[in-house]
Amino acid sequence: MTTTSEAPGIPVLSKAQFVALMAMLMAINAISIDIMLPGLQQIGASLGVADENHRQYVITAYLIGMGCAQLFFGPLSDRFGRRLPLLGGLAIYGVCAIAIVFVPSFAGLLALRFVQGIGAAATRVISVSIVRDVYGGRQMAEVMSLVMMVFMVVPVIAPSIGQLIMLFAEWHMIFVVIALFAALVATLVTLRLPETLTEDNRRPFTAVSIIGAFRIVLTNRVALFYTLATSFIFGSLFGFINSSQQILVGIYGLGVWFPLAFAGFAGTMAVASFTNSRMVKRYGMRRLSHGALIGFAAVSLIWMVASLFGPVPLWLFIVLYALAMFQFGLIGPNFNAMAMEPLGHVAGTASSVLGFTQTIGGAVIGAAIGQAFDGTVTPLALGFFILSAIGLGFVLIAEKGKLFSPHNPAS
Repeated sequence: MTTTSEAPGIPVLSKAQFVALMAMLMAINAISIDIMLPGLQQIGASLGVADENHRQYVITAYLIGMGCAQLFFGPLSDRFGRRLPLLGGLAIYGVCAIAIVFVPSFAGLLALRFVQGIGAAATRVISVSIVRDVYGGRQMAEVMSLVMMVFMVVPVIAPSIGQLIMLFAEWHMIFVVIALFAALVATLVTLRLPETLTEDNRRPFTAVSIIGAFRIVLTNRVALFYTLATSFIFGSLFGFINSSQQILVGIYGLGVWFPLAFAGFAGTMAVASFTNSRMVKRYGMRRLSHGALIGFAAVSLIWMVASLFGPVPLWLFIVLYALAMFQFGLIGPNFNAMAMEPLGHVAGTASSVLGFTQTIGGAVIGAAIGQAFDGTVTPLALGFFILSAIGLGFVLIAEKGKLFSPHNPAS
């Protein structure tokens, strides 16, 4: 990787360092959700939440705040560059984490989580924009896969960290740890990340310019429909995250082993992302992701049918869900790369529109699946299958009915 720095004294990052820093930025959102999963029960009990399904709103409030604010941070980063809006978002995020430690009510917690999500939106939008600033085509898909692979380490270890914190302290300490992580990432951005958006590629921050950029994104068939497909597939993932504690602890009685099971699923996605990074240059984004989407739908169908015949045994649940997550690890980075590829000239705004649609759409769909939890895995399995079928429909529209057709030459 070679970049030019507009900030004097900041060294150029190597490719490995670049991938690691982008992964840490994206991990802000993973750690904000996964580290507190073991503490949801105590949060609910501490703040007087009677309905256990309502505890899931701690996740939903964050996701809605993050999704909405992405529409703001994208155009802002296209005008003022990537570094300044990114550091501002990290500051908002960290301050809210500290404020939550002292929150007296569940409503106050949800409000702060919403604002914390607003700050975190900068990390989601701008990290993808930075990758697009520096890379394109299959190389961008490779880098996104590597970022996702490192990023997936967080869901592997975050629930275990949360469980460890809960053994020695109350749930408030979880947010202290989150604030410290944000401070670490902000320090690394300040010291190591050069500005990747050159002056001649910046867009005016005016209503006309922003609306024009949004029009470019929303009228691009490939970008729009891959974004919609990703939103629905993400909805299935958020559905599991919302109800994971109830399923793995409530149905299967894993107790303190819940973080280990969660880590295993996240590890499966990390392996898939690494596999994608090794194969995408040779086989292309479309061949890998289209095959994975069909596999995702097939596994979801088997899971749904099995759940209709009675309780799904733990071993079968683990096998089917792990297979689905492996496919997801091939779908996510490729769909995002294909959605961003034709929009490099408006990368910040494009990333914000894509991120808004994926996060808000995924959060709402995931919340609906989570609230449908009835003590079985049937609502989750049914949701997975329906969403995969809808996602496949959007991909067919994006590709004019033709799957597996490569658009970029092999490297």
